[in-house]
Amino acid sequence: MLLDVRTYTCRPGTIKKHLELYEKYGKAPQTRHLGQPLAYLVTETGNPNQYVHIWVYENAGDREAKRAAMQADPDWITYTQKSAELGALEAQENKLMRPVDFYPPPR
Repeated sequence: MLLDVRTYTCRPGTIKKHLELYEKYGKAPQTRHLGQPLAYLVTETGNPNQYVHIWVYENAGDREAKRAAMQADPDWITYTQKSAELGALEAQENKLMRPVDFYPPPR
């Protein structure tokens, strides 16, 4: 199992608009290709301009295939164009992680 942990930072005052844009244009094509995320989270404490989502893959090959299909989806391309036009994203950090044997993630 491979977990793709993604942290995004938005420009101050834009996170709500960015998440609304994702819900309207990005959620459907992304979940069509990647399935449901393990988690999609906004900050309760800490940087209020950040959100995190975690995607679960069988392995690196599964991740590569699913993300390639998503990147080629016209609906996803539309979302990424609209996101770029909004200009809310300031930074992105991705970590590929695997669970330890004694604490497997919930399914």
